[in-house]
Amino acid sequence: MIQLRKKREYVVVSVGGSLIVPDGVDTTFLQDFHSLIVDKIGTGLSFFIITGGGKTARRYQEAATETHGGMSRDDLDWLGIHSTRLNAHLFRTIFSEHAQPRIVKNPTKRVSGKAPVIIGAGWKPGWSTDYCAVLAAKQLGAKKMVNLSNIDYVYDKDPRKFPDAKKIEEIGWKEFRTLIPKEWDPGLSSPFDPVAAREAESLGLEVAIINGTKLEEFDNYLSGKPFIGSVIK
Repeated sequence: MIQLRKKREYVVVSVGGSLIVPDGVDTTFLQDFHSLIVDKIGTGLSFFIITGGGKTARRYQEAATETHGGMSRDDLDWLGIHSTRLNAHLFRTIFSEHAQPRIVKNPTKRVSGKAPVIIGAGWKPGWSTDYCAVLAAKQLGAKKMVNLSNIDYVYDKDPRKFPDAKKIEEIGWKEFRTLIPKEWDPGLSSPFDPVAAREAESLGLEVAIINGTKLEEFDNYLSGKPFIGSVIK
């Protein structure tokens, strides 16, 4: 009897650049993240991982602005995009035994899930990595996405400005979208891109916001255990 190969079910993971390159490249984070992902592959999970630009992006953007002055928004965005691609190549190298050899740069094209790990990066100006991650989830038919950042929870308002800000452990997309701006801007301080939020809502995608410096909480989420973080669905 011919056994049909079961289609892989992917979890999309957006890794904030501040985790990869907080100042220099954080090799301890990379080692711990690699070990966790490989362990989860052993349990049958597959991952689409998209990387942010981190301090590398900001340093190049600052250098360009300081040297040239009036840089266009697109030129600055391209520096950020190429920084995400540099980090993506780093991840593809680290996961070389498990990852597809090509990095996904255009999430609107069909993403073929043949390997347990697919690495993605930024695409073009005006598109955040959050939005690219959501579009990749759409292509792969993924039901869950994890946004690894440097915060423990989403709050009802900015906790840096409002001491009475309340943490949110679970929230619906409609309500969440009232807490964030309506439009995306590269300099926006928001736990999730507003454009990506609209698309995620239309897909019925579950997004978990988890502090990437606490990978045990990421592990708990993947294992279906209680975890520190926020879920939007």
